[in-house]
Amino acid sequence: MPDDTARRMAQLLHHRKPALAQGDPVVPPIVAAATFHLPSVQSGGQFYGRNGNPTWDAVEAQLSILEDAEAVSFPSGMAAIAAALFATLKTRDRLVIPSDGYYVTRVLSDGFLRPLGIEVQAIPTASYATEDFSGAAVVYVETPSNPGLDAVDIAAVAARAQKAGARVIADNTTMTPLLQRPLDLGADLVVAADTKAPAGHSDVLFGHVAGRDAGLMARVRDWRRMSGSIPGPFEAFLAHRGIETLEVRLERMCTSAAILADRLAAAPQVRKLRYPGLRGDPSHWAVGGQMANGGFLIGFELADASAAEAFLARCALIEQSTSFGGTHSAGERRARWGDGVAEGFIRLSVGIEPVEVLWSAIRVALAG
Repeated sequence: MPDDTARRMAQLLHHRKPALAQGDPVVPPIVAAATFHLPSVQSGGQFYGRNGNPTWDAVEAQLSILEDAEAVSFPSGMAAIAAALFATLKTRDRLVIPSDGYYVTRVLSDGFLRPLGIEVQAIPTASYATEDFSGAAVVYVETPSNPGLDAVDIAAVAARAQKAGARVIADNTTMTPLLQRPLDLGADLVVAADTKAPAGHSDVLFGHVAGRDAGLMARVRDWRRMSGSIPGPFEAFLAHRGIETLEVRLERMCTSAAILADRLAAAPQVRKLRYPGLRGDPSHWAVGGQMANGGFLIGFELADASAAEAFLARCALIEQSTSFGGTHSAGERRARWGDGVAEGFIRLSVGIEPVEVLWSAIRVALAG
């Protein structure tokens, strides 16, 4: 683990200590309050549940340590994405988004931003390397893309986009701040679904926006306050709990994914496997530089939709669910959501199961 990552994780685990008094709980309390004692509005502290909450403060402190930037929490990853877009766009602006990224971002852009007079340009992730961003107001990147796992050079894209006058928003959900650091590479804002690996237990929806431009982050906070897109205190507590073990879970998940990807690539039933950690993968160039490792997501194809569905049903150690980054391995046939992938394409999120036991279950399920 790089020294800076180790420092951040240690600081994250003890971030509450300086403020603790005798008898205070080490774990942040769940503060279920809509209103707070407010004899004077000028005296500081919490004052209304839509503006702030002590349990939010605790998880935002963690996220700020991870990002080395101000972080604002939201009730889901999509709430964070919406906040970042509405904080940076206005009528007649042009937004560039990935045509092969998370599909709900495209649905939001087409269904709600376009009718407001925003031009939405969807391009493949691979095209970001050569796209002319002249005239764009916001360039939204997702790398590696979900589910195809194509990577783009964040620093190069940010430099070109900002030279053209555009702000850059990076969706870092698939990597987390421990494996990839878009703000360090020039992005203006980072968005992420902490529902995935950071919370990590498939029991809470959560998200955040992070950035180092105080004015821009004030816009993001204003959007949360005015739209009412606020996380609940119990959800914030669960996210805080999950983030404390993020580093140790990621270490096992990514190590196991590298082993499984190598074995799946050699399986006769598997076609067109994608895993950035494998030499020869189109995204492998990013590993060791922009990305700390290949991550925990693997994409591969089986013969057709029925073969993919049968494999997922047979495998006792792969949950058939639509999220990723949890403690349990999870897989799904992504074409069922309309993603531009083959009918037999499976996105596999590797969990924390012992890898040899997991591989045995996968091997048996592949064999039918």
